[in-house]
Amino acid sequence: MTPDAPGPAPRRRGRPSRTAADSGPDARSRILEAARAQFAERGYDKASVRGIARAAGVDSALVHHYFGTKDEVFAAAIELSFEPALVVPEILDGDTQDVGERLARYFIAVWENPASRAPLLAVLRSAVTHEAAADVLRHFVLTRLLSRIASQLNVPDATFRAELAASHMVGIAMLRYVVKAEPLASTDPEKIIRTVAPTLQTYLAP
Repeated sequence: MTPDAPGPAPRRRGRPSRTAADSGPDARSRILEAARAQFAERGYDKASVRGIARAAGVDSALVHHYFGTKDEVFAAAIELSFEPALVVPEILDGDTQDVGERLARYFIAVWENPASRAPLLAVLRSAVTHEAAADVLRHFVLTRLLSRIASQLNVPDATFRAELAASHMVGIAMLRYVVKAEPLASTDPEKIIRTVAPTLQTYLAP
């Protein structure tokens, strides 16, 4: 380069270089998986955008480019973690005579699977200990999950009933998988399903 030749243009904050953006098969997916793993391992407080970027093998500017703030990365990780729960409206669509059992069986199956349980536990633990994480989780549950459930219910006070069903299931998750309260923590899943299904049925069916 000659003395008079212009140097490279400065990078704008939050704009990734082409090399960083093109590295790997899918940088955005890698970031999201790394974020979920970081929040699961370190919790909301200790996880950082820098740490997520390092785990994903990208520059932190690329994380900001795709997701924005730490809260927005956390929200995206929550959605990925709760992706199995987003099919709940499909479970509610059909014969209403056994909808309580179908929902209970599906919910317990998601939590009994170690692959889906680990990130869900991280989300619940973060929400319990950090208000910002709780706000993100609350917004997700209200707008992405409960509103979709309520739209499928042909009952009075559908949103209220959906919230009751959700609170019942989240309570079970907290006591069985987070607090590990006995005897619930070691009870056979089939017994839990049989016991819980009639209550969910009263919430969800006319």
